Order: sequence, then C-alpha cells, then structure tokens
Amino acid sequence: MSRPFVMWPDKRLRTPAAPVEAVTDETRAIWDEMIEAMEAMPGYGLAAPQLGIGLQLAVVDASTARGQAVRLANPEILHASVEPREHEEASPNLPGVSAVVTRPRAVTVRFLNAAGAIEEKDFVGLWATSVQHQIDHLAGRMYFDRLSRLKRERLLKRATKQR
Repeated sequence: MSRPFVMWPDKRLRTPAAPVEAVTDETRAIWDEMIEAMEAMPGYGLAAPQLGIGLQLAVVDASTARGQAVRLANPEILHASVEPREHEEASPNLPGVSAVVTRPRAVTVRFLNAAGAIEEKDFVGLWATSVQHQIDHLAGRMYFDRLSRLKRERLLKRATKQR
C-alpha cells in the first residue's frame, strides 16, 4: 500500500523537489508506489512531492488501456507548442475542486528513464497536459497557480468550505 497524499496547504507541496542523482532500485520502488497510488485515484499522473517525497520523480499514464506509465526523473521541458489545449485539472492534494487550465498542446521533455538513461520524448494532448502538471508539482507549483488571482481565490475558498 502506498503512503497517503500530502494535503494542501502542506509546505512540501510548495517546496521544489531535489534532483535525482541516479536511478536506483530505491528509485524504481518509489515509481512503483507512485503508479499504484495513481491507479487507485484514478489519475493520469503523479509527482513524488504529492506523496511527501522531495525528489524530482513523476509518472504519467494517459493511455486508455492503462499500464503504459512513463517513469520520469528530473524531467524538463525542452520545447512547447504554441497551440494551446484546455483541460479540467484537479489534484488529490486538494480534493473536491477542479479548474480548466490552458497549457501547450504538445511538449518535448528530457528526463532520466527507468533504465537511468537520458531520454527525450514528445507528449501530445492529455499526455502533454499531465506531464506539465507533474513538472509543476516538482517545482512546488499547483495547477491553480495558473489561474487568475480571482479564480484561484474562489477555488481555494470552495475547497476550504468542503473540508
């Protein structure tokens, strides 16, 4: 069983994650735990800080069949499309609320893969949205940080009322 989600406004969700020096068996075990937590939500991705782990680790699976999770360490966006894509985003760290966020429709990301090798991969559509959402988490940002101040305040007020 995986560890519980860190709940907003825990400061770990605002702390940039530390880079991963090398992919080890411990790293792979964390990824496995993250995939289990992502599937239990269910969701399209998860970043290690969401479980209180301060490392630049993320998993993304936007496949319809599932079981296609991409494991990423130290992901960075190399290129983002100009064409935008809107998607209703949410987070298990702030349950009960969501918002439409606009992000680039496609991104090229460089990361360390499960074998510990540097990989560059193109993500499009929901895959791109999810990987960008996870990279935000690794930088200590939440999806609602991309909203206007007014929309962000309304969303956080709604979340507080629901608790």
